Amino acid sequence: MTDAPAVGSRVRTVFLGSGGFGVATLRVLLDHPAVELVGVVTAPPRPVGRRQIVTPTPIGLAAQERPVATILTPPRLRASDAIDAVMALRPGLAVLTDYGQIVPAAILDLEHGALNLHPSLLPRFRGATPIPATILAGDAETGVTLMQMDAGLDTGPVVAVRRTALASDERAPALEARLAAIAADLLAATLGSWVRGELPTAPQAADGVVLTRPLRREDGRLDPGRPAGDLERQVRAYEPWPGTFVDTLDGRLAILEASVAAADGSTPGTLTPAGLATAHGLLQLRRVLPAGGTPMAWDAYLRGHPTIVGSAVVPARDALR
Repeated sequence: MTDAPAVGSRVRTVFLGSGGFGVATLRVLLDHPAVELVGVVTAPPRPVGRRQIVTPTPIGLAAQERPVATILTPPRLRASDAIDAVMALRPGLAVLTDYGQIVPAAILDLEHGALNLHPSLLPRFRGATPIPATILAGDAETGVTLMQMDAGLDTGPVVAVRRTALASDERAPALEARLAAIAADLLAATLGSWVRGELPTAPQAADGVVLTRPLRREDGRLDPGRPAGDLERQVRAYEPWPGTFVDTLDGRLAILEASVAAADGSTPGTLTPAGLATAHGLLQLRRVLPAGGTPMAWDAYLRGHPTIVGSAVVPARDALR
């Protein structure tokens, strides 16, 4: 439900975002009666795929579908020319989600401030990767926080929150899509009240702060010294990036789907007919992706690699040699 329009003129607004999480939010801003979207700020186009075709961000592509007067793609938002270009649009409000750059003070200090839609229940999981962190932690609940930005990293006061329960089989792409829809709906419902000055803010709690960081490829390595339940959540949390994998004597094996079963007495770190033995329980491998191959069921992979059963996965220190 969209909040009622603001009294008087619509507020000139800029949207800052790059990833697909913000596409639904961008569409809310294009249609909301309380604001006039005067510009979109997103990351520059970059080479994508094996053919390295230079492609706009998901936000850049979405902005091109509608009549957005100005699309800015500064490599560094804090550069003076980038700030000047944004301020030349005479915005009174900034809305940000999934942008990935530090926002300069000139934008934070707009008449109506800068709002950020963050996919976690702040202060839990501040930073770059809240959705994978939520799944990895096994939380039963998550949500979207609408906050007024300040100079800190996701430390600003809270404007509104929407909560949602998590299923035990939640995967990162599906959860991101669900939270993106919740974020857009939350903004639609609160934006008019915000620009009219009717919404109070509340400081974030001082306890329960968890800071997340950008993920690296090596974060996807499955450690059989950990419980199988942890590894199964890792498989779901790290889809599609950085993915999860083990290094075997037959090469790297990406793990696409897995489940947890009782231990069968195999040595932790050993590959079995059912999957990977761990320190606590068995990680049943269901779908895998061999290096240079195509996704397949685990039993189909074993038919082509029968000697891998009984072997141990290669530790990280050996895989890097």
